[in-house]
Amino acid sequence: MSRLAIYLNDHMAAATGGVELVRRVAQSNRDTPYGEALAELHGEIEEDREALRAIMDRLGIGVDRARTVLAWGAEKVGRLKLNGQLTGYSPLSRLEELEILVLGVTGKLLLWQALQQIELPELPAGELDGLIDRARSQRERLERLRLGAAGEAISA
Repeated sequence: MSRLAIYLNDHMAAATGGVELVRRVAQSNRDTPYGEALAELHGEIEEDREALRAIMDRLGIGVDRARTVLAWGAEKVGRLKLNGQLTGYSPLSRLEELEILVLGVTGKLLLWQALQQIELPELPAGELDGLIDRARSQRERLERLRLGAAGEAISA
């Protein structure tokens, strides 16, 4: 497997975990002030994973199913953490999950920028520009949500 294939498969695995996480966070927050923004982000992050899959297809790189399944499972195991409550969703859960999403979207932004830097002929520059802009927008929106959640979680 080439280094590019390994790199893209690592990001595909992370994207799979990210889609699962943002789906769950959006669901957990559907009746809160965070719900609508998270539902919108969920759709966008799913689209970004599909964009990565399409890029991999154009480059002739297959998805490593084992990595993807491991990332999916890791997201499920990540739910088993202490959050200051014996059961249920807490403000600390929300804060920590939003922090993980900020980190994931930042990694995705770095991926798109790296691909733009190596100038692959299969990837039109405009396509990556749009993905970069969307990742920056996602990161800014998540950061606003994270800061709101921090105030709620830490001051409580």
